[in-house]
Amino acid sequence: MGCVQGTNRGRCRCLNCRYCCWCCCHYHPPSISTDGAVEGPDPLRVHEIGSPRCLLRAFSNRAGPGGTVPVPSAGVCLRFASLTQRGHYPDSLDRVNQDSFCVRTSFQANPDLHFFGVFDGHGQFGAQCAEFVRDMLTDLLNSDSRLPDDPVMAFLSAFVATNSALHDSEIDDSMSGTTAITVLVSGDTLYVANVGDSRAVAGVWSEGRVVAQELSIDQTPYRKDEYQRVKQCGARVLCVDQVEGMMDPDIQSWGDEEDGNGDPPRLWVQNGMYPGTAFTRSIGDMTAESIGVIAVPEVKTVKITPNHLFFVIASDGIFEFLSSHMVVDMVSRFPDPRDACSAITAESYKLWLGHENRTDDITVIIVHIKDMEDSTYQSDSLATLKTIQTCNNASISSETVKFERQTISEPSNNVKSSSDSNSCSLGSAVNACPERTVTSPTTRSVDLNVINPD
Repeated sequence: MGCVQGTNRGRCRCLNCRYCCWCCCHYHPPSISTDGAVEGPDPLRVHEIGSPRCLLRAFSNRAGPGGTVPVPSAGVCLRFASLTQRGHYPDSLDRVNQDSFCVRTSFQANPDLHFFGVFDGHGQFGAQCAEFVRDMLTDLLNSDSRLPDDPVMAFLSAFVATNSALHDSEIDDSMSGTTAITVLVSGDTLYVANVGDSRAVAGVWSEGRVVAQELSIDQTPYRKDEYQRVKQCGARVLCVDQVEGMMDPDIQSWGDEEDGNGDPPRLWVQNGMYPGTAFTRSIGDMTAESIGVIAVPEVKTVKITPNHLFFVIASDGIFEFLSSHMVVDMVSRFPDPRDACSAITAESYKLWLGHENRTDDITVIIVHIKDMEDSTYQSDSLATLKTIQTCNNASISSETVKFERQTISEPSNNVKSSSDSNSCSLGSAVNACPERTVTSPTTRSVDLNVINPD
């Protein structure tokens, strides 16, 4: 995450910066590599967009590699695309993209397991942290025999083990780390594991239109449960104005995160002016662990119903100026997820530059959920699966997309979530997230370029 001395929109005066006292806008060349890392550019950033001068030209093209894979036990196909955009920092034009992402199909050689993740690094070595966590987390999950039968426990174990591995690595994560938002498709179920303030949201058909269904909840001091947990761990929770003596430090109310004044609550040690984190969970950030910043994910379980049309996972470079509902509306207007990735990224970029003289790094993955009964997608799935297994990147065709979905006859409770804890340690600290069930018409064919026109 970068920062700039700017206007009142964003995380604080250092807009969207993870650390008030650790200015990220100064470019630090990546000098630390993990064991076994390949020298040179990150191979998973093959479709990163470069300078803002070619923004319109770049976004007129579609997003980079994607693909289509079947989920045989659920009778659906997943059609996905991804896009990452390096942030624009006028004082650091060569600043590295600190976002990273991963798409792993047929996890554990299982055609019913597919993994998607976005990792948003912050601090001086944020890019290295994000890449390390991406690789380590997926490797641990891929080698965990519990994953097919108990994904929640596998996620909890892998996140904590990844955090420990990062501490033990050559990367200096004392004041650097990464958020992580991940989705495992396991048959007819989504398992969403989250640390930090990147986000996952689903598009769900309800009453003739597509509505947003939150799949994760940002972990920040705005949340009462997270605020209380870090306070119990010894954190001072203050905004910058309070730290600088411009506001009464005894005031412990900062309004709503969506409508904040740009000076959010942050975490500080009792007798120091650090670390100043605007999140309450992350991987890495060893200094912040002493005041309650933990790597234990909140894991949400959502049953895929015929009403679920797609899901989106993205870094907060998307959600800084676009709400979940706005993102879902935009996705629903594009039959091709590549076009949706490009449109959402371009809109986010434009909004950033409309408020600031810089932008955050932006990363988004969009996954359409389709019936395998559609012969077009069934054949496309079989054709692209082999390619994805080889290089994790595959081209997808540009035919018009229609959802042929059947309704569910009875609404049901489709959520299973792990229990909550207020412990400061890296133990169980997973919150239950109530889920909403919606019903659809008896039969429908939803053409994504005509729904939600307003």
